[in-house]
This record gives sequence, structure tokens and C-alpha cells, in this order.
Amino acid sequence: MKKGIHPKYENCTVSCACGHSFETRSTVGDIKVEICSACHPFFTGKQKLVDSAGRVEKYMKKYKLKSEEDKKQSKAEDRSS
Repeated sequence: MKKGIHPKYENCTVSCACGHSFETRSTVGDIKVEICSACHPFFTGKQKLVDSAGRVEKYMKKYKLKSEEDKKQSKAEDRSS
């Protein structure tokens, strides 16, 4: 490698808006991100459907599916009976 043309690859800290931080290496320095693997719904398994003008309900009604809330209510009703 030629000397003097490559950026320095040093340790840095990645900080998330949720408060989680971890160490890695980068040429940039300290990095601040809005979302990380500790708070991202895909990695945590707590994905929520964001309803836009009733589209989720329309889909559920069209295919006669029950939503998560309906499933929980029907289970609670079955247990109380």
C-alpha cells in the first residue's frame, strides 16, 4: 500500500437515539444513528403495523382474517366461558 493516501482506520463509538452504543472501527470517527439493531422492530421482533387510512383493516376484512387484537379478545372470551 502507498503511504499517506489512505485514511486512518481507528476505533469509534456508534451511539443510537435509544441510548444503545457499541464500539467498532471506522475512518469517520464517532457515529450517531437514529435506529440500531437493539431498537429496530425487525431485529427485536416487536414489529407494529402502521395503519394508513384503515388499509390494514380493509385487507383483513377483504380476506376475512382476524387481527392480533381480535385474536387476543377471542382467546380471552373463550377462557372466560
